[in-house]
Amino acid sequence: MAQAPLHLQDPTGRFADRAADYAAARPSYPPAAVDALLAGLGPPAALRVADVGAGTGIAARLLAERGAWVLALEPNAAMRAAAIPHASVDWRAGTAEATGLQEASLDLVVCAQAFHWFEPARALPELARVLQSGGRLAVMWNERERVQDPPTAEYSRLVREASGDHPADRAYDDPAPLLLAAGWRIEPPGAFANAQILDREGLLRRAQSASYVPKTGPEAERLRRGLEALHRRFADPDGAVRLRYITRIVAARRPG
Repeated sequence: MAQAPLHLQDPTGRFADRAADYAAARPSYPPAAVDALLAGLGPPAALRVADVGAGTGIAARLLAERGAWVLALEPNAAMRAAAIPHASVDWRAGTAEATGLQEASLDLVVCAQAFHWFEPARALPELARVLQSGGRLAVMWNERERVQDPPTAEYSRLVREASGDHPADRAYDDPAPLLLAAGWRIEPPGAFANAQILDREGLLRRAQSASYVPKTGPEAERLRRGLEALHRRFADPDGAVRLRYITRIVAARRPG
């Protein structure tokens, strides 16, 4: 049976019981990717930046650490509450489709690991509205090395089976065609090597941070056993397993 589009699968509420796992076990983004988000926009301290669909603020904090003031927009109260505070990150409730922000008020909008949950027909005009002329929209996500790296491939197989091959677990669609169709000026894409080091508990929390992975029942128990076996097979002498990713960025300048 075909599943509903992701933006119709309760994107603003479905992470409420995953916030602690999300904050503890989601991968970050490499410095080179943060460089690419900011490149050509001027001194970070002078920029007005929003992280839309900010989750627990992983990208927002990285941008703030570069000197930018960041508005983190996240509709889920539990996710906002789980965020590590940063003096230069201001948290607000809001969605990509209805930000509540002023027109032409931003230099950069970042959508990190969130764009696939948005409704493009409503989100793209709204994000164009809040960007100033020449402002940048940057869609960034971590894509697992599902084939070439054995521990990451095994982790991906276990999660795919536990989730029933949920569409949110598949490789993300390239957002560039949507942006081009809406009149955005696409910039050269970026791809950056990334990795995450996890202990046995971290592997389980990483899987449970995904809203489509069961936390209870037979499939959850089967996943737990599989992750424990993965850890026994691939952990280094310190008990750590490395998952490998490619951090991808598709950026575009505001139309008009």
